[in-house]
Amino acid sequence: MSLNSIINMLTRMVTRRAVNWGINKGIDRVAKSGGKPAKVSAKQARDMCTAVKRARQAARLTRRIGR
Repeated sequence: MSLNSIINMLTRMVTRRAVNWGINKGIDRVAKSGGKPAKVSAKQARDMCTAVKRARQAARLTRRIGR
């Protein structure tokens, strides 16, 4: 093995471990906090429901057009 391939292999190993460590820390932090959703008012809840409804309708329409 050449020196270049050894350096590449070590770099990939270190990068992979660092990324996995960061992802695990982030997931642990969210899991520790309970991941509770923020409280929303009734008006915000209605607005979100209508936005979801419109998004679903748009998705249905684009699927229908794509056929």
